[in-house]
Amino acid sequence: RPAARESRPAAPAAPPEYPPPAAAPAPAPASAQAAPARPAAPEYPPPTARPADPEPAAPEAPEPEVRAPADADTAAPAPDTERPTPTPTLTPSEDGSPVNAHAAAAQPEHPDHGPDTAGDQAAPAPAEPARTAERPGAAAEHAYDEAERAAVYRAIRDRRDVRVGFRADPVPDDVLTRVLDAAHRAPSVGYSQPWDFIVVHDEDLRARVHELVRVQRDEYARALPGARAQAFSGLKVEAILDTPVNVVVTVDPTRGGRHTLGRHAQPRTPGYSAALAVENLWLAARSEGLGVGWVSFFDERELARALDLPPHLEVVAYLCVGYVEDFPPEPELSMSGWARRRPLSWAVHRDHYGRRGLPGEDATSLLDETVSAITPLNQRALKEAEERQAAMTKPAGSLGVLEEVSVRLAGLAGECPPPVPEPAAVAVFAGDHGVHAQGVSGWPQEVTAQMVHNFLRGGAVVNAFAEQVGAEVTVVDVGVAADLPAVPGLLPRRIAPGTADITQGPAMTRTQADYAVEAGIEAARDLVSAGNRCLVTGDMGIANTTPAAALIAAFTGADPAEVTGRGTGADDAMLERKIETVRRALAVNDIDTADPVGVLAAVGGFEHAALTGFILGAAALRVPVLLDGVSAGAAAVVAAAIEPRALNACFAGHRSAEPGHAAALRHVGLRPLIDLEMRLGEGSGALLALPLLQGSVRALRDVATFGSAGVSERY
Repeated sequence: RPAARESRPAAPAAPPEYPPPAAAPAPAPASAQAAPARPAAPEYPPPTARPADPEPAAPEAPEPEVRAPADADTAAPAPDTERPTPTPTLTPSEDGSPVNAHAAAAQPEHPDHGPDTAGDQAAPAPAEPARTAERPGAAAEHAYDEAERAAVYRAIRDRRDVRVGFRADPVPDDVLTRVLDAAHRAPSVGYSQPWDFIVVHDEDLRARVHELVRVQRDEYARALPGARAQAFSGLKVEAILDTPVNVVVTVDPTRGGRHTLGRHAQPRTPGYSAALAVENLWLAARSEGLGVGWVSFFDERELARALDLPPHLEVVAYLCVGYVEDFPPEPELSMSGWARRRPLSWAVHRDHYGRRGLPGEDATSLLDETVSAITPLNQRALKEAEERQAAMTKPAGSLGVLEEVSVRLAGLAGECPPPVPEPAAVAVFAGDHGVHAQGVSGWPQEVTAQMVHNFLRGGAVVNAFAEQVGAEVTVVDVGVAADLPAVPGLLPRRIAPGTADITQGPAMTRTQADYAVEAGIEAARDLVSAGNRCLVTGDMGIANTTPAAALIAAFTGADPAEVTGRGTGADDAMLERKIETVRRALAVNDIDTADPVGVLAAVGGFEHAALTGFILGAAALRVPVLLDGVSAGAAAVVAAAIEPRALNACFAGHRSAEPGHAAALRHVGLRPLIDLEMRLGEGSGALLALPLLQGSVRALRDVATFGSAGVSERY
């Protein structure tokens, strides 16, 4: 990655000030500054181009004879699927129409380019630019006609992973043959065709496989946090027995011999090729009115023994195939709240990774895209929540801060009552710090990596508290100065192995700061797309309270002595050294609070920058983010300087014993939900406050009103 970027264009003017106090927290006047200059799309080094390997000019195998479709009275009819597809709303409307994170995560951008109109958007064949400009229609001369294109896109749009509702009707042999033939026509690297299809009808064999799958499914269910386990309970594996036929797709990584084109540098391509066969099978099945369910809860060795697979074959997919009562209008996992479709714009990059933009649009940076999506609280939902609080069977204001919390959650979601903020996920951003060399911590730097291992094993305080409240823990490595294992629960997003010493110059380059902010935004997007309705901040980094104090001092104008604390247990001498270190860092570096990302680059840490992005990402998706201690407080100060309305999504879980945390919360106008004199970090304090956030919504939703309960109101 490059060490610097070109100059950046100025950002749009700062948005208007916050809504009234009931709608959102108001920061201290010190934060009222000119809008910062935000970076343009990042400049990445061009990738090393390698031409694609051509397919060999080998003759094709003889075409199998495929019988004509069965008569209507032989094959079960395809169910009607001409229902309209729901279109969720991405941005909140001021008329109070429901808006929430799930709608945001599922919203398809640019409906004119979506699958419903894809029949009018034929993909052009390769053509020279000059010729295309002169003859706009010439490039599409080999396109299918409109009805054929519509059928192709409809099959893609309506394909579903089906788990329930299968019928007992047998699948006719000719229908199954057509589906398998479609799978067999999939593209493959080097024309290796590495797949085989095992068609399983035998009921005893399917019962054996079902038992293998059930054991693995139950083991997985036991490992899930509370809210996740509840959502998972409805996802069954009975389709193995309920369908008339199962199809196992395998891959032979050796097929084609030693010199298979395209495999010498990309040894995993046989598996990719077999996955394309699965997709072909699925689309063909959908066109025949057949449902397909993909089962993945199995130990591959046990399944291989049950199917008598030779050792050189690997299982790619176990598919349950049969006619169904109906096809769901959306993916089942989306309807259950388990996960949501990522918008297309999140996945499209221009020329280099990070230059985002759909075809025909200008490329933009992830930060600019995220900030532009942060909008005010929904005023109608705010009013409805306030009115409901006043009508509930309790004295007005008797729930104190929880009433304010529930009202703001309603405004954030755009509906009253809002969804309960569960499932919840805590993201622990981890990184090391060059300023550790100044003796600001009594702990050796390697403790950062050791604690990451502890998180991943489930042995830290954050793990214990997360289990108590049913939250999941994800560790995001943005700058740990050690190699970490590739294990579940760890997101490797390392920018560099630790920052530079802030007393000697900037902690990181501007480009590194941009990358770290983007890593936080991406983490928020990933966790929300996975179905989480509440995000919790966590952090791990020996010496990270020193850059946190520097950030808070820079934005609040406070003296370093007022915002620098003992961290992980500094004695008096170390505390004095720590305060002086913060002073030197602020003096050595160019601090311009009108450029918040620049301040992060100067005196922040990778985890502080990522936490800033995490907050902005949550706000853009209208998902509440529960802030932990001083590092999260520093990040909230930076996020508010970038986009003040990001604070609409922020809730202070607790007040840390670190003095800088109280200063940060005052600056952004957030009131902590609890105060237990904690100063651990990790997300521990915020997790203890999670039930309060959830309880405020349950009260708003479930408590009866005076009218409905027949309770007399006060005179």
